[in-house]
Amino acid sequence: MMAAMANAALLDRLGIGLPIVQAPMAGVSTPAMAAAASNAGALGSLGVGAMTADQAREAIRAFKAASAGPLHVNVFTHRPARVDPHREAAWLQRLQPEFERFHAQPPAELREVYTSFLVDDAMCAMLCEERPRVVSFHFGLARTDQIVRLRGAGIVLLATATCLREARAIETAGLDAIVAQGFEAGGHRGVFDPDADDARMTTADLVRTLAQRASLPIVAAGGLMDGADIAAMLALGASAAQLGTAFVATDESLADAGYRARLLGEDAHHTQMTRAISGRPARCLRNDFTRLGDDVAPDAIPDYPIAYDAGKALHAAAKAAGSSGWGAQWAGEGAPRVRPMSTQRLVQTLAAELGH
Repeated sequence: MMAAMANAALLDRLGIGLPIVQAPMAGVSTPAMAAAASNAGALGSLGVGAMTADQAREAIRAFKAASAGPLHVNVFTHRPARVDPHREAAWLQRLQPEFERFHAQPPAELREVYTSFLVDDAMCAMLCEERPRVVSFHFGLARTDQIVRLRGAGIVLLATATCLREARAIETAGLDAIVAQGFEAGGHRGVFDPDADDARMTTADLVRTLAQRASLPIVAAGGLMDGADIAAMLALGASAAQLGTAFVATDESLADAGYRARLLGEDAHHTQMTRAISGRPARCLRNDFTRLGDDVAPDAIPDYPIAYDAGKALHAAAKAAGSSGWGAQWAGEGAPRVRPMSTQRLVQTLAAELGH
């Protein structure tokens, strides 16, 4: 009974009737996707880690024009990149043959293509003005003063944890809930320190551990694709479940044709954690880029997101030549069970499978 009350309390704070969160996938989720999810009773989400404050404001307002429901905005709180010209030059030299294969040249130098929320006060100010229902942190925690400002704006705050230690830090910071990301999850690992040992806990084990040893409500994330998966996480102690890969093939997704084709084909059965694409561990469909990273030591890859500058350039060159094998085709281990349909229909299907 107490668990049911705690679950209901979190859903009430999030403003949703269903225990379902559409994951905030930067580069894939859209205002249209978030609005459709929210209108169907789930928590619609936008990943703005790759946006400027002005771009994020535009996306938030596009959502508001299409939905009066709750919006979840996710930001990246990674340690700003450490510039290392020698390592970056060596990385570009390693990628040179791949660029040449597509009759292209690598960038002359690499840039830090994304600004961490930790040093982006314009983004924090914009969020306090636009006041989405929820803001979440990925790769760590925001600064204390940023947390105070967001909370003062009445925003519900979440952060990703991949282990009990990170969950404890989220509790200490006074946030409202923990996104428990299992190793099966697609996209970037939410680890606070990408160079530390990763416990690699499964979603089920992590949720079970946090339900027993953490004090905050839990949103389960990682490898979840259908109502049965969500129900299993709720039974282990989660209050809600966050699904990402399940939404990549929806009508509103920004995933390109090559990404969709691989997700709906044999490649969905082979996902791999790699740092080669972006500089941080992320689970991707097995492709040419993940294979290139097989024999590369982690310390040979530039910091995130500097490495991503090279990754995006190589993908663009390959795509222009008709190859889809160098994209950031993030996907979780549940990828073979993806179901192409509209976001609204997917949420309705998940709700029906849950018995709602």
